[in-house]
Amino acid sequence: MKPKSVGGQALIEGVMMKGPDKIAMAVRKSDGEIVVKKEPVGKIEKSTFYKIPILRGIIAFIGSMVIGVRAITYSAEVFEDIDSDEEKSKFEMWLEEKFGDKSDDIITYLSVAFALAMSIIIFMFLPTFLINFLKNVFNNQIVLSGFEGILKISMFIGYIIIISRIKEIKRVFQYHGAEHKVIYCYESGKPLTVENAREFTTLHPRCGTSFLLIVMVLSISVFSFLSWNSLIQRVAMKLLLLPLIAGISYELIKIAGKSKSKLVCAISYPGLMLQKLTTNEPDDKQLEVAIVALESVLEEDEETEI
Repeated sequence: MKPKSVGGQALIEGVMMKGPDKIAMAVRKSDGEIVVKKEPVGKIEKSTFYKIPILRGIIAFIGSMVIGVRAITYSAEVFEDIDSDEEKSKFEMWLEEKFGDKSDDIITYLSVAFALAMSIIIFMFLPTFLINFLKNVFNNQIVLSGFEGILKISMFIGYIIIISRIKEIKRVFQYHGAEHKVIYCYESGKPLTVENAREFTTLHPRCGTSFLLIVMVLSISVFSFLSWNSLIQRVAMKLLLLPLIAGISYELIKIAGKSKSKLVCAISYPGLMLQKLTTNEPDDKQLEVAIVALESVLEEDEETEI
């Protein structure tokens, strides 16, 4: 039987797995218990729109950010055993009073919007702003775009290196490695056991790290045709083209996950090498959590606690 298409994300002491029909978040609490929360995928991912190439990539990009923020928030609450009615800020209480049950969704969307805005400012606007000072030295827009791309990728890699030294992030990167190993084990057809998962690599061609690198490299090529005459106009055009680039990158990632051709392997190689910074070798307990998350996506029963 052909394995289902699954993906995932590392959480705080846990792993989120996503299949065609459902999402499962498995988190190990501070007392050692593994708690699993399952929910169906969004309706839009079951619609005909999600079958249209490039458009489905844009939908997946936005959806993954929303799901990711919600999953990380959930994992933090479970691991720290935070009561949902405790430690709420005045802003959260105001939202709850105004919007009721929808307040959590609003907070999630605001968090996604803030994260996206910060990413745009740091990795899109800032490199353009800095390289813009070189216009008097280099009049060639392709050369300027090349410098901009090199600076952007350097900042991205530098950011990953810096956060990878934080103790808590190291553990998240271990769960990232566990997620990849368990998905590889499943795709190989072997039984989902800790012993079998141990054998596989932590580097996977469909990883979000590879996706972000492809977005950056592709954007360098596309943005090299944009004018440097106006800083605001250049940034605005980049924002307009970003969804298209994300959609194309998504299609490339899907191809990379299926094809074994030398060309595709060569294209995937830089992303796999970058994953050496975002994945660490997991221990057996972390592999166990990832297996529970994946099995929860594959099975048909309702929400469980283990």
